[in-house]
Amino acid sequence: MTVAECFAANLLRIRKEADLSQEQLSTMASIHRTEVSMLERGIRIPRIDTLVKLACSLEVSAGALLAGIDWKPGAPVLGRFKVSDEGGSL
Repeated sequence: MTVAECFAANLLRIRKEADLSQEQLSTMASIHRTEVSMLERGIRIPRIDTLVKLACSLEVSAGALLAGIDWKPGAPVLGRFKVSDEGGSL
């Protein structure tokens, strides 16, 4: 499952639990209804201000909308310069 799909599932579930239509949520959050639709279908990932608007409108924490989304950092990759043995241009 992608980040967008996980967020979509959380948003849809929480909106339905709140017994709100997409239109009602969009009005409360001051975003367009098509934005709610795209978020719920996993087509878009919300900007931080949209996340806050949705969470506050649904009276949940931003964490509730982000539930199940995790990041596992990888090992750092170190770069290095390559120098020509001839001392000329690379």
